[in-house]
Amino acid sequence: MFDPDIYAQRRARLLHQMQQGIAIIPNAPEQRRNGDADYAYRFDSSFYYLSGFCEPESVLVLIAGASPLSILFCREKNMDREIWDGYRYGPDAAQEQFGFDAAYPIARLDEKLIELMGNQPTLFYPLGANALWDQRMLKLRDAVQEKVRSGVRAPNELRDVRALLGEMRLFKDTHEIAILRRAAAISTCAHKRAMQFTRIGHFEYEVEAELLHEFCRHGARDPAYTSIVAGGANACVLHYVDNNAKLQDGDLLLIDAGCELEGYASDITRTYPVNGRFLGAQKEVYEIVLAAQIAAISAAAPGNNWEAPHNAALRILAQGFIDLKLCRGTVDSVLEDGGYKKYYMHRTGHWLGMDVHDVGDYKTGDQWRSLQPGMVLTVEPGCYIRPADDVPLALWNIGIRIEDDVVITGTGNEVLTEAAPKTVAAIEEIMCKA
Repeated sequence: MFDPDIYAQRRARLLHQMQQGIAIIPNAPEQRRNGDADYAYRFDSSFYYLSGFCEPESVLVLIAGASPLSILFCREKNMDREIWDGYRYGPDAAQEQFGFDAAYPIARLDEKLIELMGNQPTLFYPLGANALWDQRMLKLRDAVQEKVRSGVRAPNELRDVRALLGEMRLFKDTHEIAILRRAAAISTCAHKRAMQFTRIGHFEYEVEAELLHEFCRHGARDPAYTSIVAGGANACVLHYVDNNAKLQDGDLLLIDAGCELEGYASDITRTYPVNGRFLGAQKEVYEIVLAAQIAAISAAAPGNNWEAPHNAALRILAQGFIDLKLCRGTVDSVLEDGGYKKYYMHRTGHWLGMDVHDVGDYKTGDQWRSLQPGMVLTVEPGCYIRPADDVPLALWNIGIRIEDDVVITGTGNEVLTEAAPKTVAAIEEIMCKA
């Protein structure tokens, strides 16, 4: 059930932070795929966060001050186009159903903005995000400036509204966490389905199809990002998306995939053996990565800083790489000289929300920021061992990543994706039953 009050409260919070000025937040444009066919439309995350409105060709305008206003610009009703493209709200219905103070046809945007920008001290918009919008905003500001002899002043300060929005979106409310929890549950089911489906001789894209089927049948029409289904050596390519190789006996399969539900992303990675049984070296490396992830999740707690999960994972991985004869020295020396980076070259997580790599600063000033309730992050250590003269043959082409979605709570954390099997015993059991 759509609740316009949720979005009205968010707009009110942003207006309060703006204090004075006008914010202009455009929705994402439609994107041409080829010929006369467009990609499936996906709204701009921040626009939707503040409006709940999904139609393209729309812009949100907020005016802060003593009498704050929320104004939507959108497409007019057009019955001929609705025959081809589907329902349009039009300004009148959009204003009523989405709780705006006013709504106008998108064709009147420039005309109304010249009026609305007058005597506003600050113009907030996504500065630098789109060159055409930058030019358009400056041109409109110039048009306001031309009225100076009539006593109308143009905004004399330009500010990037994303700085305010990023901080707001970083802290998820109960409505958002409920959606993220559902998205995680759907993606968990998809990973279980993939484990049960996987067989020697299947192609990676066949496994991908099982993931997409499970997403869609639960109402998540789109993946949150292009799924990674990487067997064998492909698992050592961090952003592998070809998904076209045949799965071989003795290989591991790394799947990094999550659905998007109602604009919110899930993000799970699991790694498991194609034949259903971890071999000696595979199991040894897997247990190291799993121990690193468990330590990192434990460190993802309120009051710890952003680096705490990463540092916890690094110490476990560094010791593991020493034990595997991949690195030499002590844990501290391996961490200091960066020798581990040959096998683990990425961070241990990122913010998660409407964008899979969600908005929000990771530092305040020069310090890593403190983890606080309402923040949502991924925890995803890994190990990627490519063939090399100084690498034992048994370890060649082992690529492992284990990733979960974690909400920081007042007393610790909630792992939204905990039900996706990840211990050796749990993975082998579900694959054996299949």
